[in-house]
Amino acid sequence: RGVQAHRLCPPRGAGSSLEPEERSMEPPAVPEEEEEEEEEEEGAVPLSMAPGPVGCQLFGYVGIEAVLDQMKIKTMKTGFEFNIMVVGQSGLGKSTMVNTLFKSKVSRKSSQPGQEERIPKTVQLQSITHVIEEKGVKMKLTVTDTPGFGDQINNENCWDPIIKYINEQYERYLREEILITRKRKIPDTRVHGCVYFVPPTGHWLRPLDLEFMRRLSKIVNVVPVIAKADTLTLEERAEFKQRIQGDLKTHAISVYPQQDFDQDPEDRALNDRIREKIPFAVVGADQEHQVNGKRVLGRKTKWGIIEVENPAHCEFPLLRDLLIRSHLQDLKDITHNVHYESYRVRRLNESNRPG
Repeated sequence: RGVQAHRLCPPRGAGSSLEPEERSMEPPAVPEEEEEEEEEEEGAVPLSMAPGPVGCQLFGYVGIEAVLDQMKIKTMKTGFEFNIMVVGQSGLGKSTMVNTLFKSKVSRKSSQPGQEERIPKTVQLQSITHVIEEKGVKMKLTVTDTPGFGDQINNENCWDPIIKYINEQYERYLREEILITRKRKIPDTRVHGCVYFVPPTGHWLRPLDLEFMRRLSKIVNVVPVIAKADTLTLEERAEFKQRIQGDLKTHAISVYPQQDFDQDPEDRALNDRIREKIPFAVVGADQEHQVNGKRVLGRKTKWGIIEVENPAHCEFPLLRDLLIRSHLQDLKDITHNVHYESYRVRRLNESNRPG
């Protein structure tokens, strides 16, 4: 039939060649008997919308899940921010752990300071921002280090500079948010996660550790880890972890992931497994070694190499999965919807009080 010669797709049973057939520039002659049939078919469904093989459709499948592709494309164009803080005494491997976590030199530059600079008199916060790009996705990473924390003989109120810094970031975001003409994308400098390094004493949490986590867990997501876990045996590590979990429960300290914020049974089941492992016993290393023909990150000792990314050696992979693979967006959501929201309500109530 003359109409079938103008279809966009070959008839069923035809070859799979995509090359167009050679045709004359003149339109084919249509018999008079079929002209009436063509006029009747003008009101039918367009050929591009007619049912047929998938390759015949001009456009792909349209569904609600296309929103996910749109969000992915927009996020890849704009990028996102992630701000992390590391707190602990000097010598616990905070900078090495951050470098291992993101597999790049993102911590503060190593130097050989003098004796006066080596032990600061007060807690001095240092923030370094890097833009990390991987597979087309850009992440603006800000690492805040706290040298001088817990290094003094008298550590009274040594957490005050840290609390002040976190609240200052909330205040900065609030001021941008309440402006009449505000930016389309407010710069986010709020601390999304605080990794607290517990010294590997093998006994129990110190009063300094308990007081810090008790105060900071109310305004930021605190993730405790046992630093330099390779100094403990497996039995000592398990016993130390149980004691820490008992101390946190006794003093009603809610560390991340908080049990009160579990939204559905699947999240609760996943977070329960994570809470059983907290605090993570981690080992950091920024040097590669040859193991069975492969280059791996690890620490070389007389009796072997401690592989950082091997779950049988340490729990660093669990910490990396928590902060990056599975709960990075959840850290940002809880920071915005819980911690920042409570700060915003408190500040607005203070500003609305008479006098």
